Amino acid sequence: MNRDLNVAKMPVRKYRRDTSEVSCCLKYVIFGFNVMFWLLGLGILAVGVWAWTEKDTFNNLSRLTNIALDPAFILILIGTVTFIIGFTGCVGALRENTCLLAAYAIFLAILLLLEMTAGILGFIFKDWIKNQATGGFQAFIIHYREDPDQQNLIDWIQEDWLQCCGIEGPKDWDRNNYFNCSSRDVGSREACGVPFSCCKRKPNEIIKNKQCGYDVRKPGYLVDRLIFSSQPGERNIFERGCLRAGEEWVEANLVPVAGVAVGVAVLQILGICFAQNLRADIFAQKAKWH
Repeated sequence: MNRDLNVAKMPVRKYRRDTSEVSCCLKYVIFGFNVMFWLLGLGILAVGVWAWTEKDTFNNLSRLTNIALDPAFILILIGTVTFIIGFTGCVGALRENTCLLAAYAIFLAILLLLEMTAGILGFIFKDWIKNQATGGFQAFIIHYREDPDQQNLIDWIQEDWLQCCGIEGPKDWDRNNYFNCSSRDVGSREACGVPFSCCKRKPNEIIKNKQCGYDVRKPGYLVDRLIFSSQPGERNIFERGCLRAGEEWVEANLVPVAGVAVGVAVLQILGICFAQNLRADIFAQKAKWH
């Protein structure tokens, strides 16, 4: 009887169940976000490889005269980086792999550091950036007919994005062998002209006239146009150079561009923090096993 009373008087110990675990919300946020980047990187990489295949670059590497200015190579590079970052984040979160999550955080940190460095250097060395852009555009003009990717890119810049022509103006197309005025002697129909992307789009124009840039830089073109075409004596092309047009575009869109840059940086910082928090949860769980 006394024994039963003693047992009854013993204090009852309350054991609290350990409910801590790896955050499923954090885990699947990282997973879902990086699945999109994984697929996006794969798509960009596929487009770049397809472009190289169409140009037969893999069988003729001598075509790569300036690989840094090859749009297909840039797509391959961007696609590869995006694919790797998305893969490490996606698989690392899904499999709770601390090594892949660490690699994901490191990749994001390096990318963020490079972006910040590029932004600071771009602000400090504006003239150097301007000279590099001028040199790159000159290379595009020189190789305009040799690389379809560069041709499509420069047409998009001139016609759709900046509405410009050449670097400083239409005269810069004299650098191209097809559009040089002296090429008339060898039978080039495009001599003393400019690409169609330099032409201003007419109202209600559905099909672009690919010959609209013929002879527009030829001496006496305005007089011939007035006499024989019964049209105003002015050139129906963009007279503004793409360098000045680009500077004006940056000035007009500085706030949106800065906003996008800040948004991307915030997303990268959040990705680093989420990956580190998930790693901490995983390590805490592994510590309990021992």
